[in-house]
Amino acid sequence: MVEAFARSVPKAELHLHIEGTLEPEMMMELATRNNVALAFPDVDAIRAAYEFSDLQSFLDIYYVGAEVLRTDQDFHDLMLAYLWKAHADNVRHAEMFFDAQTHINRGVPFASVMDGFRAAREEGFDELGVSTELIICFLRHLDEGAAMATLEEALPYRDQIIGVGLDSSEVDNPPERFAAVFDRARAEGFHTVAHAGEEGPPSYVTGALDFLGAERIDHGIRAREDDELIQRLADEEIPLTMCPISNVKLRVFDRLQDHSLKEMLERGVNVTINSDDPSYFGGYIGDNYAATAVALELTKDEVATIARNSVTGSFASEDRKAEILGEIDEFVRSNS
Repeated sequence: MVEAFARSVPKAELHLHIEGTLEPEMMMELATRNNVALAFPDVDAIRAAYEFSDLQSFLDIYYVGAEVLRTDQDFHDLMLAYLWKAHADNVRHAEMFFDAQTHINRGVPFASVMDGFRAAREEGFDELGVSTELIICFLRHLDEGAAMATLEEALPYRDQIIGVGLDSSEVDNPPERFAAVFDRARAEGFHTVAHAGEEGPPSYVTGALDFLGAERIDHGIRAREDDELIQRLADEEIPLTMCPISNVKLRVFDRLQDHSLKEMLERGVNVTINSDDPSYFGGYIGDNYAATAVALELTKDEVATIARNSVTGSFASEDRKAEILGEIDEFVRSNS
């Protein structure tokens, strides 16, 4: 059965905002721990607020939730809770975004964020076998000066941060505004990725490639509107880190059956399946794989291709990639 196959296949997750894994129960727990007043009286009220009309309506509550994250223990607990869920979904490697500006702008020391994450990542690998990397995202609704200052703060932690990305409100915030900070990041040895073509036009995908040197495009849905761009993505083997349940939750598609992932796959684009902000959107990566496989009538071979894409499109070492690809091959043989 393709649904069970999709849920269980070994995989990597490449589009995951760690702050977006904050479950309502943990939000309430951390609010109590840190004496943070929330606008919600209980867990049910928080869950009831998880109905969104677009990206901005989600971001509004996302930033409210992040307010409860204050100490290294909070960041540790958040990370480790996600890694247990990832492990249950047979994730072997995860590359996670974090929004440092959201925290340091509230007075949270950068060291608290990084120390908490580091301890949890070490536990996750030692106890669960999940390898991890961190990608620091710049908030595109802020200016490039703020992004550059954040990059400067990140430099002492370059051994813990593998790349830089661009997220937050896409509309009216084109990627070329951040060309200089991405140039600096590449010069410092960071990989580069960028959210583009979720709500923004196909030109934002092109801009992310041309101005930011993006090695991966996060979402990239609206690339389907530009045939030349689709061919470029295929020819240059640029991974798209798609997030199907998120796209339905944020009304990019009315139904999962309408999603462009299979079309893009058939046109030779290196698509992957990811969960984005799973607590807010109601589905971790296993849910995304299973629901997408059923909705788009994916074959086992197509699911396996998507899983392999997630590994080859990652920034893991070549040895780690080979190890996980071997696990996928063995899984396919055992479930053919």
